[in-house]
Amino acid sequence: MVPANQPNGIEGNIVTVDIQRQIPASFDRVQRNQYGYNAKQVDQFLQRARVSFEAPGSAGRPVKSADVRAVTFDPVKGGYAAAGVDAALDRLEDALALRERDELIGERGEEAWLREIGRLAGLLRGRLHRPDGQRFRRPSKAKVRSYNTSDVDDLCHELIGYLEEDRPLSVDNVRRAVFRPAVGRDGYEESQVDAFLDRVVQLMAAID
Repeated sequence: MVPANQPNGIEGNIVTVDIQRQIPASFDRVQRNQYGYNAKQVDQFLQRARVSFEAPGSAGRPVKSADVRAVTFDPVKGGYAAAGVDAALDRLEDALALRERDELIGERGEEAWLREIGRLAGLLRGRLHRPDGQRFRRPSKAKVRSYNTSDVDDLCHELIGYLEEDRPLSVDNVRRAVFRPAVGRDGYEESQVDAFLDRVVQLMAAID
């Protein structure tokens, strides 16, 4: 699935307009007795993202696609509904990944971008091709939460099909993947699986 053809260029002003259109100024809130995302934290983060698009030079620390993947917000009663915010963050991450790709191509050429994509894809394939039940670490503590190994392995098979057989798979399916819980060494260590899937999303957002 690593592209062989030259990617379509996306001008910075087009991406900026797209972000302004797709990310609303505010979001629906949950009921007062329910928990949602801290509205102030969400607004501040998205404002930083808008500044990064509109005036990158004035941003103290421009927001990157990796920042969007890693951002978290405190739960508060009556906060923003998670579904709307998460959807906006997904669109933001995709747009940032496209911009970062275009910047790399502009600075170092398409071959450099393809090498970087190939390097990341190679790292992912190395783990994907491990045997079922052996792709990730098992937790060292007996009663800690872990991920069901069959569920994780099933997603890994889908990723192999995406990367090597050109089978369709949406990046949102990876972002929203849910695994049944396991306990201790019956499952895979959650933090290692999550970190791996972050890299998968990074790759898919850059090439889709």
